[in-house]
Amino acid sequence: MQVAAPSADETLTPASRLAQASREALAEGGELARNIPSFASRPAQQDLAAAVAEAIDHRGTLLAEAGTGTGKTFAYLVPALVSGKKTIVSTGTRALQDQLYHRDLPRVRDALGIGLKTALLKGRANYLCHYRMRQAQGEPRFATREMAAQFQRIVSWSGRTRMGDLAELDALPEDSPLLPMVTSTAENCLGSECPFFADCFVVQARQRAQAADLVVVNHHLLLADLALKQEGFGEILPGAQTFVVDEAHQLPELAAQFFGEALSARPLVELARDALTECKQVPSALAAVQEPARALEQAVRALRAAMDELPVRGTRRRAAEEVPVEEAFDVLEHALRQLHGAVQPYASASPGFDACAARAVEFEGRLKRWRDGEATAADDSDAVEGSEGRDDGEEPGVPAKRDVDDSVLWYELTARGFRLSRTPLDVAGPLAQHRARSQAAWVFTSATLAVGGRFEHFAIKLGLYLKGEDPPHTLLVPSPFDWETQALCYLPRGLPDPTVRHYTESMVEKIRSVLEASGGRAFVLFASHRALREAAELLKGGPWPLFVQGEAPRPVLLDRFRASGNGVLLGAASFREGVDVAGDALSVVVIDKLPFAAPDDPVFEARLDAIRRNGGNPFRDEQLPQAVIALKQGAGRLIRNESDRGVLVLCDPRLTSKTYGSVFLNSLPPLPKTRSIEDVQAFFAPDTAQATLESLPLESPP
Repeated sequence: MQVAAPSADETLTPASRLAQASREALAEGGELARNIPSFASRPAQQDLAAAVAEAIDHRGTLLAEAGTGTGKTFAYLVPALVSGKKTIVSTGTRALQDQLYHRDLPRVRDALGIGLKTALLKGRANYLCHYRMRQAQGEPRFATREMAAQFQRIVSWSGRTRMGDLAELDALPEDSPLLPMVTSTAENCLGSECPFFADCFVVQARQRAQAADLVVVNHHLLLADLALKQEGFGEILPGAQTFVVDEAHQLPELAAQFFGEALSARPLVELARDALTECKQVPSALAAVQEPARALEQAVRALRAAMDELPVRGTRRRAAEEVPVEEAFDVLEHALRQLHGAVQPYASASPGFDACAARAVEFEGRLKRWRDGEATAADDSDAVEGSEGRDDGEEPGVPAKRDVDDSVLWYELTARGFRLSRTPLDVAGPLAQHRARSQAAWVFTSATLAVGGRFEHFAIKLGLYLKGEDPPHTLLVPSPFDWETQALCYLPRGLPDPTVRHYTESMVEKIRSVLEASGGRAFVLFASHRALREAAELLKGGPWPLFVQGEAPRPVLLDRFRASGNGVLLGAASFREGVDVAGDALSVVVIDKLPFAAPDDPVFEARLDAIRRNGGNPFRDEQLPQAVIALKQGAGRLIRNESDRGVLVLCDPRLTSKTYGSVFLNSLPPLPKTRSIEDVQAFFAPDTAQATLESLPLESPP
């Protein structure tokens, strides 16, 4: 969609007025330039804002890829605020949500002089629960003195906080074992029966959101709300006229989680412990509840131990092949029934016991549905063994069997827990239904949505190509950076096929000369954790500080990397996006292999099988587009502002040896490409720091 500003003598329609007002606010001399000292006018940003404005006015759907540096946040906030319509803005993570709400939104709102009400709304796991905190007080459940001290800090803070958002506690780690003790879940929340309902931070946050003109949420909350609506419950975010989904490339995968169903070890253990804790309110219940609660916790541990012989991920069918696992499932089902029988008589005496009884029934139902679902899928004789279309450098896997409702039943093991999931293979239907019911404008934007300049892959996943509907408008806004002078893409010669055992060793040898030229200052991103660990051993003891994913929480690792000035950080998939290191600290991004999905992902395998059944090509229709988007995310870490300079190193020889390599290269920004290490050395040489490197033609292998 091409959006042009109307000429001065045109008769303006209501739609073009919002588009023009948005352009003017972002133009040179406009409200943002006058009121935000660091603001720079960008034509691409104005184009995006005008396209968003048109979608808002026509309640249409827009897919917009905005390259790094476009300023997409301001581009959608301006028309959203100027329109005055109730808007929900959803971001990919809680960190981005906080940044948007506390930094970007106030700057734009104040610059425009618009006094609309805004609100920040997170999922309930982010807010202190008074009831659960009180229940945890006096409990001998703190493993260390440090945990006990941290709990006391939470108690002290609880008397001061106005919002109850645990993000206010800087010293509280995201994975702290204290969090389940002081927050609620959808299962254990007592709702209006809670003695602290009048002071509930979750209820207050929702009330603020309902009264606000613009609400900032994250994808997890947005999708949880859509899933609840689908089941016929009330709306958390009613009446929105515009939805803006930022970091929209994450939405299809997350939606599959929320439109499915899962049961994991932690909620089961928490149920057992909560039942015991409730005995403080009804002391006479202890004799009846203690043994069933302990039996449930033991059953969870026994199931995890029985699953030790299984692969880390697998299908329900694979789990059923192990007799000890099936027996452990039987024991777990029995334990849930026993606990329900023990707490039910006390449900009328305590809202907590009433909730425990309901949770036991719900968890038993989920477990039965997961176990019984395979009976229908086992008769699915059309399932195809193998993965002919894959070209990801790994051995072919066996596609997962499918449930009758086009879902895959699978499990995943962690160090001490497990997760049993039913995941739909296609979320286009439920997402399209909600979008149609909302009768709102929908804007999907990200730096990585298009594959080869086209949006079909993403649009199909979201159900945007439906019979009888107009196709969504699309806009591709390239990054405004000067790629000819700011960046270089290096494709090393002589690397072996990525499937060979010594590939990582060869790759590390190739990048040593790059790291020497740059003086470190690099991200090295790996397709697998195994390759990451191998590279860490090979690079250990080198001249650059080495930072390895898993050695510390991600924010801590990034802070240490920035502070080092010449570090080399080794990361896997989670470092491909949401990481912003501007300036000289990061001048090289290395990608070891094309990021095709892992072969042990049962959902992905089942999705490929479904495509094959419907006459499609799994590699062309799913594997390749997903890998292109993942590569773009990783490459996007390199240049973050107008003064950044850096080299992108793409090691995988399939970029030049396979015909599909051009799809990857053509989806990247227009940076010069070379196969010569001398060009990399020249790029980092002090006397050529500002030189323009000519784009060199890629050479085909002999």
